[in-house]
Amino acid sequence: MEAIRLKEGPVRWDAVSLGEVMLRLDPGEGRVYTARQFSVWEGGGEYNVARGLRRCFGLRTAVATALADNPVGRLVEDLMLQGGVDLELVRWAPYDGVGRAVRNGLNFTERGFGVRAAAGCSDRGHTAIAAAQPGDWDWEEIFGPRNGARWFHTGGIFAALSETTPLVAAEAMEAARRHGTPISFDLNYRESLWKSIGGKARAQEVNRELVRKVDLLVGNEEDFSAMLGVALEGVGEDYAELPVASYERMLRDVAAAYPNLKVAATTLRTAHSATRNLWGAMALARAIGGDEIALVPQREVEILDRVGGGDSFASGLIYGLLAGKPVVWALECGVAHGALAMTTAGDTSTATLAEVVRVMQGGPARIAR
Repeated sequence: MEAIRLKEGPVRWDAVSLGEVMLRLDPGEGRVYTARQFSVWEGGGEYNVARGLRRCFGLRTAVATALADNPVGRLVEDLMLQGGVDLELVRWAPYDGVGRAVRNGLNFTERGFGVRAAAGCSDRGHTAIAAAQPGDWDWEEIFGPRNGARWFHTGGIFAALSETTPLVAAEAMEAARRHGTPISFDLNYRESLWKSIGGKARAQEVNRELVRKVDLLVGNEEDFSAMLGVALEGVGEDYAELPVASYERMLRDVAAAYPNLKVAATTLRTAHSATRNLWGAMALARAIGGDEIALVPQREVEILDRVGGGDSFASGLIYGLLAGKPVVWALECGVAHGALAMTTAGDTSTATLAEVVRVMQGGPARIAR
C-alpha cells in the first residue's frame, strides 16, 4: 500500500460525488404502513458524503446525479440547494407524465426504537440515474485543468442501480486517476438492490473490479463479506462481540487482495437496541516501516435516526485526510461525525465542525448557551 497523494494547485471542487439522490419519506415516530403524514428529506449514500463535507466541514463539493424533471425532482433539488452542494453536474431527464421510462427514487424509512429495528422500503426502479450511460458526463472536463477536484467519491449503491452504472463509475474513476484525484468508495451493501440481479455473486463480480481503481475503501463487516467475499472470522451472527484482532485480520486480507488501496477502513457497530449502539472504527493505512493500524474503540451512543451514520463517518474520514491529518485523527473525526449525524432526523448531517471536535475531545453533552 502507498500513501494517498493529494492533488496540488487550484481546483474548482474539493470533492465530487457520483450517485443517486432520492426523496426520503419519514413517518417520524410512527410506522411506514400506518402513517398519515411524512416528513421529507433528500438522501443518498454517495450524495450524503458530499453534503457532509460541504455543510459540516465547509468544503466545496458537487454531486453528479440525474433526476426526472417533474415536481418531485424539483423538490429534491430544493432540498439539495439547502445542503449547499454544487448542482451544476445534475442532469435533468424529460418526464413522460407517469414515469414509464424515467422517474425519481423514493425511500420510505422508519427510524426504529428500542427492540424495534429501523426499517426501509425503497421505490427506486427505473430512475433517471439508473439510466446513466458512459459519456453522460465529461469527466475530463470535470477532473481536468479547467475545473478539477481534490477528491472523488462513489460507492456500491450507485454500482447496483443498473447494468450501466458500474461502467459510469469506472469511467469516472479512470478520469480521476489520470488527473491525480484520489478516489474513495463506500461498499454500502444493500441486499434489496442485488437480490433480483444476481445477488452476492453479481455484487462481488461488479465491486471487485471497481475496488481495483480505489485509494480509500470504506465499509463494515457485512460489506466486505458480501461485496468482496472477504470473511470476518471469530464473530457471531449477532455481532454482540467484535474482537479487534478479527477486524485487523479482515483489513489485512483486503489490503493484500487489493494492493492499490492506500487506506481501508471499517466501522465497528454493536446494536444493543435501535436506540443504543456501541460505535467505533478501525483503519489500515500505509506508514513508514509497515502498515499502520488505527483504532477508535467503541463507545456507547444514543441514536435518534441511524440512517446516514456510515456516510457521515466516511465524510469525516475524508475530511481528515484532505486536511492532511494523521489517519487516527481522520478516523476519530469520522466516528464523531457519524455519531452526531445519528442524533438528528434525516439521512444527512446537521453537525458543525466545532461539535465534531468537541466530541472527538470527549466534551460533555451539557447545554451550550
